Amino acid sequence: MEKRINWGIIGTGWIAGKMAEALAGVEGATLAAVASRTQEKANGFARMHRVGTAYGSYEEIAVDPAIDVVYVATPHPLHCENTLLCLRSGKAVLCEKPFAMNEMEVVQMISAAREHGVFLMEAFWTRFLPSIDRVLELVASGVLGDVRHINSDFGAITRFDPDHRAFNKKLGGGSLLDIGIYPVFLTLLLWGEPDLIAGVPHIGPTGVDESLALVFKYDDGRIATLFSSFTVNSTVETHICGTKGRVKLNRMWFCPVPLELTIGDKPSQTIQFDYAGNGYNYEAEEVSRCLRSGRKESDLLPLDFSLRLIRLLDRIRKETGLVYEADERGNVRR
Repeated sequence: MEKRINWGIIGTGWIAGKMAEALAGVEGATLAAVASRTQEKANGFARMHRVGTAYGSYEEIAVDPAIDVVYVATPHPLHCENTLLCLRSGKAVLCEKPFAMNEMEVVQMISAAREHGVFLMEAFWTRFLPSIDRVLELVASGVLGDVRHINSDFGAITRFDPDHRAFNKKLGGGSLLDIGIYPVFLTLLLWGEPDLIAGVPHIGPTGVDESLALVFKYDDGRIATLFSSFTVNSTVETHICGTKGRVKLNRMWFCPVPLELTIGDKPSQTIQFDYAGNGYNYEAEEVSRCLRSGRKESDLLPLDFSLRLIRLLDRIRKETGLVYEADERGNVRR
């Protein structure tokens, strides 16, 4: 019988709720505890998702001997601090994306995981969807020919509220780190780091990028055009185009969706998948697989990839002038 994995969640927001729903359908997984900054919020989340233990502080869940792994679902600027708290207590960690605010924070997190010999992974759920595996297979097979262009967007109208995490700079707001990270992630996964980055942000009244257009150029002529926005509902599709064919990840492409494959002038072929759960279950299953086999990181989403991703996000922010408090204070947490 496989070892049961006991999960804890830090944070009680929307994404924490999605993970709670996912864990209910993951074989051998139990959501055993939740922690919030207040006991009231923790109790409410525990009642809603039938969690056995509710903590009114993050420190309590970090030292709970019954917990095997903690899912960190707090605002972006707290990812590093909360992850380090758990790692230093010997807890495995699945931390929401972006992994942290910048490269210096991610380096601290990876160093702590290796120093304490515990598992760490970025919660980039899209990486573990069957659709992404199929895209990688199609590109590697050569059926698309020489892939020369990627066009990927994620725009969703978000009601303006200066205190909402999407627009609040102190909470790591802005379209790049919240939703633009998805097109950046996929391009990095397929092509690696670009040789040239050009970016044009629209900075709103709270000082965050409400929209951002990016071009990645590679020395061999490949070009990716990427877009993110809180001000428009875009197609939310990804098109990967080669010299022989193209594949489209359908609307809400970062979620469990079908693909459309077109080869030459032939009619498009729909590729369906037998998805299970709400999609977040796939990354939870990967964590369980790693923990049961004694792995300290995932081979599908290794720590080196997350380090490359945050470095790329830092490059983009440098190019477009996006600065946060974590950058200004040198970002060294003791």
